[in-house]
Amino acid sequence: MTYAHPHSGDSADSGASADAARQRAAAADSRAGGPSRSGRPPARTARARAAGPARTAWSGGLRELCALVLLPVPLLVAALPAALASGGASGGRRWFGGGRGGSEQQRAAAQAAKDAAAESFYELDTAQRDLRISIETISAVDSSPRSRKALDDFASIGRRIDEVSSGYITAVDAHDLDRHDLDLATATRAHNELTKAKDELDRVKGELERFAASLGPLLESAETQLARLAPAVERAKQALLAASNALDTVRGSGLRADDLAARLAALSPELTRLNEGAGRHGVSETLQRADRVLREAEGVRRDAERLPERAREIDRRLVSLRTRAQALTNRAGSVEPVLSELRRRFSVACWQDLQSVPAQAGENVRQAETKLAEATRAREEQRWPDATSLLSTVRALLNDTDEAVSAAGDRLQRLNEVQKDPQREVDRSRFAIRDAQRLAMAGRSTPDPRHARPLDDAVGRIDRALAGLQGRHPDYWQFLTEMEAVRETAGRVVTEIREERAGTGRH
Repeated sequence: MTYAHPHSGDSADSGASADAARQRAAAADSRAGGPSRSGRPPARTARARAAGPARTAWSGGLRELCALVLLPVPLLVAALPAALASGGASGGRRWFGGGRGGSEQQRAAAQAAKDAAAESFYELDTAQRDLRISIETISAVDSSPRSRKALDDFASIGRRIDEVSSGYITAVDAHDLDRHDLDLATATRAHNELTKAKDELDRVKGELERFAASLGPLLESAETQLARLAPAVERAKQALLAASNALDTVRGSGLRADDLAARLAALSPELTRLNEGAGRHGVSETLQRADRVLREAEGVRRDAERLPERAREIDRRLVSLRTRAQALTNRAGSVEPVLSELRRRFSVACWQDLQSVPAQAGENVRQAETKLAEATRAREEQRWPDATSLLSTVRALLNDTDEAVSAAGDRLQRLNEVQKDPQREVDRSRFAIRDAQRLAMAGRSTPDPRHARPLDDAVGRIDRALAGLQGRHPDYWQFLTEMEAVRETAGRVVTEIREERAGTGRH
């Protein structure tokens, strides 16, 4: 049997056979999931991409080995070195689980890092969106320095979020993990960069969460005000409606309420602003406006409901004050006889300050009668505030007149009593001094000079006042005034002692 030499004329046929074998192997490789006509791998899941290349390498290599075994021996000898060197028509695969598997494993690791980074990116974006809602809530309600600082801090964190997000997007765009020719070094670099991007995203997300936790009190206050907003506005509107209804009822009874109507009309612009809402005027301002409208509208309603009774009260006061003015006119006429007796029996100092009482009393009564006439006209015209104010003026004038007229009679009575028995006033004053002295000595061997000195002076003032009554025309009014001053001094010392001891007891 003659064997053909590898370099004989059969080499062309052998080469053709080897080419055919390689074509069959390549076709088998393509059916098994090898490269597509476009040169890109078909879409797969991360897990399929990680496992598929290893299976393809093993099955493709096996088919190529079988094809070589079936070749004639000369062709086998010629094809075997090239097949072993190149890894077959599959381009880069090595038989028996060689280096191609390492790059595919790193591709899978890079894809997992990419998926984890995408999840972190989504979580950071969601947290930022949620916190932006809280920040907008705070800024809509609160304009305090704390709120403004929170807005600035959120903007600063937003800039850091933009930085790490840009880094993540750059890392994703820099590496096509679905490339057919992705090598081990490129896959490793992609894995490292994507892992770093994820770590940066997680770090900034932690910073964002800590910042969100610090906003708790501000956010709680803002949410509380927002929760109050709608009920407060509704209460204000209901109060305005109730005031309007009460005003209509009063007018229906025949009473005018022009002042109440003016007060209610002044609230109309406020109602317009309430209807425009907090979006235009702010939450805090709207809440304050609603409270103010509620308070003023309720005041209008109460005054409207009380108006019939107020009218009746004004009528009663007109009658009462008119009667009192007439009575004081009669009493003022008795002041002159009292003054005449004071002049006759006592020294000038005892009655000189009462000389103007008759004239002042008459003038006060005349002014009161004039104001009464004006109040009557205001009542008839239903000018309720004017009527009330005029009646208050009349009452003050009559009170002053009553005190002045009564003072003349009281002066005469007291001067008569002290002229008859001045010792009674002396005894009252000395009793007040002794009471203060006993309190000053309680628990002490010697009195405090701050208390003893004014009491000792008061004793001397009594003696001097008694001496002043000697003579033909004693000044009894000066004597009464001095005795009252002594009793006031003793009372003041007692008060000081009790306050000091009460303070010591507390400490």
